[in-house]
Amino acid sequence: MTPQRVTLITLGVGDLARSRAFYEALSWVPTQAEEAVVFYQINGMVLGLFGKSDLAADQGRPGTMLGTGAMTLAQNFPTEAEVDAAWGAAVAAGAEPMKRPEKVFWGGYSGYYADPDGHVWEVAMNPFWPLEPDGSLNISRVADVG
Repeated sequence: MTPQRVTLITLGVGDLARSRAFYEALSWVPTQAEEAVVFYQINGMVLGLFGKSDLAADQGRPGTMLGTGAMTLAQNFPTEAEVDAAWGAAVAAGAEPMKRPEKVFWGGYSGYYADPDGHVWEVAMNPFWPLEPDGSLNISRVADVG
């Protein structure tokens, strides 16, 4: 049985130095770095940045032109002001603004930006999902699986 978890998210990037500079401008600190990959420890998991051609080869499909997927990475914050600050910091660091943070139909507050490789990030405040003291999210204590 496969446990219900994610331990590593790896983003394929076109220019590792540019992507590393972007995330470090957001105050992310690398935990490990090698010539072709950089890893950041994040609340019980790791985010990796890996050159697209090296990632394709590692996946067993060398020469494949990797793009960005139809998915969103998200960071939740306890306040709207922190969402605004995170969105503004990302844009100042070179992110493409996609949607300025605003109140949304589901009762929260969120905005979107894309990192230099087009990976989409949401920054949000969800009043229905309180954050743990370390900033992590545990919806199992509020979820209604009904």
